[in-house]
Amino acid sequence: MRSWRTLALVVAVAAAGAVGTLIVAHAVGMHGSDLAHLMSLVAPAALVTIVAAFGARRLLGRTSLRQRFVAVALIATAAAIANLAVLTTQMFVERRDATLVIVLVLYSTAAGVVAALVLARSSSVAIGRLEETATALGDGALDVRVGSLEAGPELDTLGRTLDAMAGRLQVAQERERAIEARRRDLITAVSHDLRTPLANLRAMVEAVDDEVVRDPASLQRYSGEMRRSVNQLTDMVDDLFELTQLDAGAIEAETARASLDEVVRSALATVEPQAASKRLSLVSDLHGADDTPCSPRLARVLQTLLVNAVRHTPADGTVRIDAARRAGRLEVSVEDTGEGILADDLARVFEPFFRVDRARSRGGAGLGLALAKRIVEALGGRITAASAPNEGSRFAIELPIT
Repeated sequence: MRSWRTLALVVAVAAAGAVGTLIVAHAVGMHGSDLAHLMSLVAPAALVTIVAAFGARRLLGRTSLRQRFVAVALIATAAAIANLAVLTTQMFVERRDATLVIVLVLYSTAAGVVAALVLARSSSVAIGRLEETATALGDGALDVRVGSLEAGPELDTLGRTLDAMAGRLQVAQERERAIEARRRDLITAVSHDLRTPLANLRAMVEAVDDEVVRDPASLQRYSGEMRRSVNQLTDMVDDLFELTQLDAGAIEAETARASLDEVVRSALATVEPQAASKRLSLVSDLHGADDTPCSPRLARVLQTLLVNAVRHTPADGTVRIDAARRAGRLEVSVEDTGEGILADDLARVFEPFFRVDRARSRGGAGLGLALAKRIVEALGGRITAASAPNEGSRFAIELPIT
């Protein structure tokens, strides 16, 4: 298919040249038999041009760029001299004039060859830089760039395209490395967090099997501990599954909506017993944003924030939910009067499996805030944390209203 296109292009150029020659001849006063005679000469010349050009494509197909440029200059000169020879034999041009023209053509040929070599050199240098850059990229050095070539629009465009591709590859590689690092951290954290409940289950099951404990009170206590360990493992598996679903982009396809008031009431209901046992005040002030539509997933986020707030707030403290609508966005915050978070820990609270104080943490796998962050970001919003030791913490959520 490409060969036919090339042949068509060569024929079109040769035909245009022949027609142009006849037009010029007619314009300078050639008519009748002279014009017909010239046409009989131009037609074979056009045919020879087509054959020569198409043949040169095959002969020069594997030569260097420099050799191609020089060959083009020599072919053009040979065609000019051949045409001049024909015109001389047909008495259109005198021999003396033909000799003078041939000398000038030969001089022009030398100038053309020099120009071809200069142009070929700059193009060859540019292509060499492209080749070196592509080779380096193939070897994994994604920080290399072609830079400015100044070798014509085509090669310059190719260089910019290669640099843009290298930039995208570098970003993709950095993202892949970050994901791989998170995966390793996730596996390490999961292994660590699974070890404790599994070890407890194994120890208690062995104690029951070996009849180390027999009295009903001890068996009941062991049963409760085993149930707690199983629930901890179940919650961890559920959180991991949901984390994977969020990474797969499951939230974007959801269309379900609930009012903010329903979401807040649902989240508060999950922590009311624990709050009552610690005599905590649960305060909710939505500032007229009660009927704002939002994703039901927001209930999971608020539940996580409320559970943490209740867990880390001393008795007789306060946990508060505030909300407001501003400039087409919904703002929700959960604030407590608890023990607060150190500045160094505050920067990591949204990392999977990170817990502020593992020695005092009870239950959970350190995935709650990581899940909350993923959910909020998948909904097109953001979540931030502010805290001071012994003064309490505040987690603020900002979401677009859809």
